[in-house]
Amino acid sequence: MEQNFVINSTTSEKYMRIASISIAFYDYILTLPAEWRFYRSQSSIFHMSLSCVLLILIRYVSIVTIVTSNYGYFSSHFTQQACQQYYLVAPIFKVVQTMISQAILGVRTFNVARRDRRIGIALLLIYFFLVSVEWFTNIFGRAPVVIDGNCTPADAGKTLSTWLFYLAPMLYDIVTVTISTKYLLHYNPLSSRVERLIWVLIYDGVGYFFVLSASNVLNLILYHTTDFQTQSAGASMGYAVTWIMSQRILLHIREMTELDSQRLENVVIARPTLTARAKMTSGFRSQFESKSQSKNSKNSRDAEFAPTSPRSGNTNTMELGIRVRVERSVVPNHTPADGSDRSSLWETKGIGAEP
Repeated sequence: MEQNFVINSTTSEKYMRIASISIAFYDYILTLPAEWRFYRSQSSIFHMSLSCVLLILIRYVSIVTIVTSNYGYFSSHFTQQACQQYYLVAPIFKVVQTMISQAILGVRTFNVARRDRRIGIALLLIYFFLVSVEWFTNIFGRAPVVIDGNCTPADAGKTLSTWLFYLAPMLYDIVTVTISTKYLLHYNPLSSRVERLIWVLIYDGVGYFFVLSASNVLNLILYHTTDFQTQSAGASMGYAVTWIMSQRILLHIREMTELDSQRLENVVIARPTLTARAKMTSGFRSQFESKSQSKNSKNSRDAEFAPTSPRSGNTNTMELGIRVRVERSVVPNHTPADGSDRSSLWETKGIGAEP
């Protein structure tokens, strides 16, 4: 009976690992065009944005993590001595992948929180504390296990600690998703485009939390057992889920930015020439604003991109790590007295911030 249970557990782990590799490979092929567009949007290969760097890291560190973990499991030629030198490779990359994923969520939360300094300091302190916990719990008490020539790390300590590794990311996800969702719900967008972007960010954050929490709970339960052969059954699936959900956050923001940048907003403004202005009556001239008032008018036209701060109530540019391009065509509706034709003036303004 016990032997049949071990065989079934081993078979289930193989199926889970093969399924995770297949899902990760499919998603990688599916997102290659989006990755290429992300690269093309950069000004230079030596001046990449933070979001682009994080995208590269999460994609290719995740690939290395999945490869090293499954190579050790599916291999059949490891000796005890060789496994002694290899068994910590996958756990190390596992922590690095988790650090990158948490950095993506932390930067996103910091930008959504309008780059509040207190929020930034608090996130950094929580990040470094939990990263230290993750390194300790994932490396401490590990032992190489060789079964039929494969090599897997197992939690062989008297007190099981590896399962605590999955508790730390769950706590970090709760904090960051709660902060970002709170700020997003307090924004007061006056544009349907900004409102749509806000809901995309909310859905991405909540979806990230629930999917990764389900994966972490599964691994937490599996590692809370003393059976070496079932402890790492869900590890490879966790790598794939962390990779997919983390990169989706970056790619969705980029896709929304591209969609909005393709839309032009044309505004016709009447501006008389100096000659015509001299011929106008004082009552007609009162309809046109002074230079100081025109600045206020420009700010009012841009108000749709400036949600109300949840704390101060002042309108300000929403820094969500995006760049929105708005082009206005300014067309004079008065022909100068000398009959000369004047060309249209294009005014381009970029708002937002890119991490």
